[in-house]
Amino acid sequence: MLPLHLKDNGAPTTRRQAVAEPSGARVVSKPVPKAQLENPRGYQLGQVQKRYSPKETITSNGGTSLAFKMTPSDPDFPFELAHLHCDLLVPKEYPAKRPVLRVTNKDIPRGFSINVEKGWDKLAEEKKDSTLLSLINALDKNLEAFLSEQKVDTVKLVTFKDTRHLEQERENKEAASTSKAVVQPVAAFKNPPPKPYVPDKRHSREEIAVAKERRAQEVRQLEARMGRLSLYRRSADGVVFTLPLEPKKKADLPEGLRCVNNIHLIVPLLYPLQDIRVQLNEADAKDAEPVEDLFAQRAADQKQINIMGHVNYLAQNLHLLAKMAQLNAAKAEIPQPPQETNVGEARENSSVVDSDTEKSHIQYISRPPEWTMGNDSGSSAEEETSSSDDGGAELEKGEEMSSIAAFDAPEHGTMISFPSIELHGLELLQVSLVSLTIKCDRCRTLNDLTGIKPGIEKAGSCKKCAAAFSAKYNPQYVHEHSCRAGFIDLSGCKVADMLPSTFVPTCERCSTPSHGLVSVRGETTTNVCRECHSKFTFKIPDVKFLFITPGTLPPPTSGPKRKTEKLGLHAGEPLPNRGACTHYRKSYRWFRFSCCNKVFSCDRCHEEAQDHPNEWANRMICGWCSREQNYAVDECKFCGRGVIGKKGRGFWEGGKGTRDQRMMSRKDPRKFKRIGTQPGAKKS
Repeated sequence: MLPLHLKDNGAPTTRRQAVAEPSGARVVSKPVPKAQLENPRGYQLGQVQKRYSPKETITSNGGTSLAFKMTPSDPDFPFELAHLHCDLLVPKEYPAKRPVLRVTNKDIPRGFSINVEKGWDKLAEEKKDSTLLSLINALDKNLEAFLSEQKVDTVKLVTFKDTRHLEQERENKEAASTSKAVVQPVAAFKNPPPKPYVPDKRHSREEIAVAKERRAQEVRQLEARMGRLSLYRRSADGVVFTLPLEPKKKADLPEGLRCVNNIHLIVPLLYPLQDIRVQLNEADAKDAEPVEDLFAQRAADQKQINIMGHVNYLAQNLHLLAKMAQLNAAKAEIPQPPQETNVGEARENSSVVDSDTEKSHIQYISRPPEWTMGNDSGSSAEEETSSSDDGGAELEKGEEMSSIAAFDAPEHGTMISFPSIELHGLELLQVSLVSLTIKCDRCRTLNDLTGIKPGIEKAGSCKKCAAAFSAKYNPQYVHEHSCRAGFIDLSGCKVADMLPSTFVPTCERCSTPSHGLVSVRGETTTNVCRECHSKFTFKIPDVKFLFITPGTLPPPTSGPKRKTEKLGLHAGEPLPNRGACTHYRKSYRWFRFSCCNKVFSCDRCHEEAQDHPNEWANRMICGWCSREQNYAVDECKFCGRGVIGKKGRGFWEGGKGTRDQRMMSRKDPRKFKRIGTQPGAKKS
């Protein structure tokens, strides 16, 4: 092949760069992530966890054991090996100390497993700067070579028990039993008979099916809430869950529990028939084991709480569990003085106790350990501070008595009830803030009165006539057997409708009141309990108001009453001048204006007599029969006569006529008026 171009000296051109080889100073190392530099052990463990999802355990010396299955990646792998069961032990001082690998395959002879383990040690020695994931990848590449090596010789140890001395002791005991010996009662009392064997409780198929359904539901809820977190892990069998934990009040925790940032939650396959347990990671066993036992005891006692409820309790009350564990340990260390009693007295006392327990029908229930914490003198101050830090408010005696009195108020006023109310997952429902639409007793105008608190009177005034009114709400609990929400004491008004109000539901499972939820008639409200995370729903299809007795509130002070206007009219007699005025001579009626509730012939007459702008008149007095009635356009509803003059019917006060000459009738003289004349021309 001939070159395309030639240099000046006749040499062919090449595609090499004109510059020389790069110097060694320009070669840079591969960038290392910042997280790996700060915490290489945690970073590399996270890589292995993301790649293989191992089963993680903490050893006694603080190391981490990762058990996982590695599948050979070579498609031409010659051995019949589906998975290599690896147990990788990462010491606490890693990377200063090398990791150790153990092969736990039962189908591989131990000699070949030792070859793989030695190969791992060789790789770890050669590649000291490599990560754990890189070493595992290197093991995968060299697995065929390690298994092809000669099998290491191993020794199998078999235990042999020499039972000749036991047979001799048995013969001596048989000989002693045949001889007559005096049996001392004290020895029989000191050595009680062994406890009988209690087999595990067997469950029916229905119980197991219900338990599996509940476990699946609560596990889905746990994964939905915690699955997106970085520290969340789930074992292959779905029993152990690694969850992040942020304990509350770390300053109150012992030194051995302050470094806890994740836990192992063990959920048995037959949960809740079998109790859940927890294991605190990276914590001292001396401080962690008592707390784990207390948590297991509480989970066994309160099986109605779901998994997320137990996890939230542990995060919020880990410091309290640690204090209870310390108190229990202190009580156990106190020596008790020995009691010297005779054997006969002990037997009599035991027989009396047994007879009493058999005859008595009273069952003694142990007091929960959480209740005894507040009574301890040493921790009283801490408990007070903790309760104040939690955001709770202390009710004074007067406030508590007033709230109780509000619920015990007698039944009077207007009752509010919710017939056909639907409560799902709730045991109680209370209206904490009620908003109503009320009707003024004076002008019948609808007004909105919002934010009425229980037991507190709220006043207002009519937006039209400025009449004062007031309302006071006495609440009651709504539950399965009662749809009454309380009573409203009203003064100067009546209830017309219920506006969107605030409701406080109480969970049926844990009896915890929820925060206020705004709802209105016909709306379905759904939420989740903050304590046990169970779902609840309530719907108010209809609201009824039943007048029981007049309200007990005093009438509102609205100033001096307006004097009733005396017109001196008699029904059946016409009005003066038939109701016409100088402004509208063909309007046979008077109007009652709503702004001042006074009667005038027209709007101009109102403006001449009053100093305020007029409002639309909604009532009128017929000029033919002097009867007051609602406003009508054409005629009186009592006498049937027209209140508008005939000549003005087509043009005045909303008549049916028109001023458009093209649309006028030919019989109308205005249709051809001024046609043919020039505009502005004067008559001669």
